[in-house]
Amino acid sequence: MENKLMMKMVIGTEAIFFIALMITYVYFSVTPGFNSASLRLLDIKTTGLFSVLLFLSSFTFWRAEVNFRQGNIQRLKLWMGLTILLGMVFLFGQGQEYWRLLHENFSISKDMFGTNFFTLTGFHSLHVFMGLILLTVILILILLGDFDDPGSTVISTAGIYWHFVDIVWMLVFLLVYVLPVLK
Repeated sequence: MENKLMMKMVIGTEAIFFIALMITYVYFSVTPGFNSASLRLLDIKTTGLFSVLLFLSSFTFWRAEVNFRQGNIQRLKLWMGLTILLGMVFLFGQGQEYWRLLHENFSISKDMFGTNFFTLTGFHSLHVFMGLILLTVILILILLGDFDDPGSTVISTAGIYWHFVDIVWMLVFLLVYVLPVLK
């Protein structure tokens, strides 16, 4: 129970951090230095597909948690591995988008939009990467046979973080990719 409380405290501070980044994005989106023409460089369809895969990873993690509570370690391994794979595919998609944008001479220093875009999405990607490290360590421990106590809260605690990362991306995706299209 203590580790869940600590994770919730970490999530609380991270939520404040991401809220501040999103408010900054919104604030600067209505200032003169914000080049809304740069929005056209974003590929909402491809990023949307990779986003769906990230959102799906919350489902696969939930299945991992259910199988852990049921004592089905083989299925726990499968679902945890799928969660990690989906997270990696999402990061690959983000990397592809960054690569494409950089080749179109759109960077963090291009304009106010570039600064806000790369800061917001980059910090989210960093959090996904940290989550993948955490989940990979847990999977390695599962493979080594260290998760046979169904009362352990390690997996559900990691789940709090992973679901948070997915929720943050849902908000970022809506703010950066979807809302500008609806204007």
